[in-house]
Amino acid sequence: MTSEITLFVNPTAGRGRGAHAAQPAARAFRDAGFSVRTVVGEDADDALRRAREAVDGGTGALVAVGGDGMINLALQAVAGTRTPLGIVAVGTGNDFARALGLPIREPEAAGRLAAEALKAATTRAVDLGRIGDRLFGTVLACGFDSRVNDRGNRMRWPAGRFKYDLAMVAELAAFKPFPFRIRLDDGPVQEVGATLIAVGNGTSYGGGMRITPGALVDDGLFDITVVGDCSRATLLKVFPRVYKGTHVDHPKVTVYRAAKITVEAAGITGYADGEPLGPLPLTAECVPQAVRILAR
Repeated sequence: MTSEITLFVNPTAGRGRGAHAAQPAARAFRDAGFSVRTVVGEDADDALRRAREAVDGGTGALVAVGGDGMINLALQAVAGTRTPLGIVAVGTGNDFARALGLPIREPEAAGRLAAEALKAATTRAVDLGRIGDRLFGTVLACGFDSRVNDRGNRMRWPAGRFKYDLAMVAELAAFKPFPFRIRLDDGPVQEVGATLIAVGNGTSYGGGMRITPGALVDDGLFDITVVGDCSRATLLKVFPRVYKGTHVDHPKVTVYRAAKITVEAAGITGYADGEPLGPLPLTAECVPQAVRILAR
């Protein structure tokens, strides 16, 4: 194993926390005897190219410093290779780190944990979702939640998470369930009226909203939450329960488990790890033990 690791940094993550977090994370690795090289891309494509070059060059580990979007890029670079991934989660959501029980917004602790795991050759093999040639670690979102993302991404004001709160209010005003077609594994196509469909490799999205609370990152299956055809009043009653994961007990909510799902609906964009993937239909497959994470 080489003694050099690569810090893969998003300096804008968490309103600038990424840039500040890189220093204590790097210090933790140096204190453990590793040399540290830092990679910062000019944009997402350039960052991914540089990360892949580091992996191809034999780096001892790729350590993503940022939020779920940065970790998603890192997953594209390390999945299917022998290079382990370290996670220093300092973004807004940090849901992949949350699913793995890793430190959140504690860069020194996260760096120290990853360095100790690398020194001891301790890794955890976890599953990923795959849609075409893209991989994701947390949740594929389709429906009301993705429409909120669409609207929020179009808004230039206000900044930060508040604009997504406003987008949610606006979407609620125009709310109506969507006609979906879904196919689980190789089963028959089902037509369902639904508010949203969430395909979970991890348990949460949006910074701790436990939309698929029973999902496990190493069981080879997705947990799929379908919030059925419900009224605006019912949605407002059920949605707050997502933070504790108790929404799955509501009669309008159904949970499936499958290794593969195709989701189809007109006018709906799919988002995975908070990143837009494009319009439905999309087919997601669970890839068992796709990546090795530096963890206890």
